[in-house]
Amino acid sequence: MVTIEDIVRVHGAALHSYATRLTGGDRHAAEDVVQETWVRAWRRLDRLTEDRGSVRGWLMRVAHNIAIDQHRVRRARPSEVELPEQGFEYTIIQQPADEVETRMVVGEILDGLPPVHRDTLVEVYYADRTATSAAKVLGIPAGTVKSRLHNALRTLRSTVQLEAA
Repeated sequence: MVTIEDIVRVHGAALHSYATRLTGGDRHAAEDVVQETWVRAWRRLDRLTEDRGSVRGWLMRVAHNIAIDQHRVRRARPSEVELPEQGFEYTIIQQPADEVETRMVVGEILDGLPPVHRDTLVEVYYADRTATSAAKVLGIPAGTVKSRLHNALRTLRSTVQLEAA
């Protein structure tokens, strides 16, 4: 009589490799698939013989079905969110007046920058462009965008530190 240990020894490595490919390289999900496959194989051990069909083929089909089921479950429910371990932090809801004040302060700080630095910051951060696409809009090389961005941020840091002091 064939034991589960014999089946694991003969087909274990191949099954684990197959499950890893099925799960897109997610080793933890692959281990879950393999474990569930072994449980199902153990329950049907009396039917797992080569004279009734390919044992490896059966294992691979079961692993495939389990992986598909796991994928459907993950897609059907929202992803889990980790909560902080100690205490609960309240979210401060910003009032519209605070937002207006913040916009005014940021606008004043940006007005203090040279126009080339301000335009670069606006294109990269407010228009959400990459250095390459900002370079096309501004008509300058991407390297120039990067250096202007670096200099603008350095100027902003020093300006904000002076105002905070």
